[in-house]
Amino acid sequence: MAKRSLDDTDQRLLALLRANARLPTAALGRQLGLSRSAVQERLKRLERDGVISGYTVIIGTETERPGVTAHVLLTLDPKFQDRAMAALKGVPEVAACYTASGIYDAIAMITASTSAHLDEVLTKIGKLPGIARTTSAILLSTMFERK
Repeated sequence: MAKRSLDDTDQRLLALLRANARLPTAALGRQLGLSRSAVQERLKRLERDGVISGYTVIIGTETERPGVTAHVLLTLDPKFQDRAMAALKGVPEVAACYTASGIYDAIAMITASTSAHLDEVLTKIGKLPGIARTTSAILLSTMFERK
């Protein structure tokens, strides 16, 4: 089935969900000028088409977040890139991983409870198959964040 492009209403719906994914469909409908059932149908279609792939919790206060966050720049062995990505998925402290252009092949987002825990995770990542080199940048504070 061919996926259709997102119209203005879809874009507005997605913006509302980014701000608060827990808004009831009736409230979404009021803000969009749609019926509750029309919003539900749009949500079903966006989920079916893979535009919405899930809903998540974003922890609001710094004290509830893990103690240390780092971006790890990865140089991968091209022959074993698939193995490296599969292995990274198995490391629970890896919150996300992105391919990148430039001198690094990928960037992993790491969360750890302490700097010692982060050191253990970085050592573990450095030993994974297909990881040729890592360079880490520990995040000190969040100036702002857009989701």
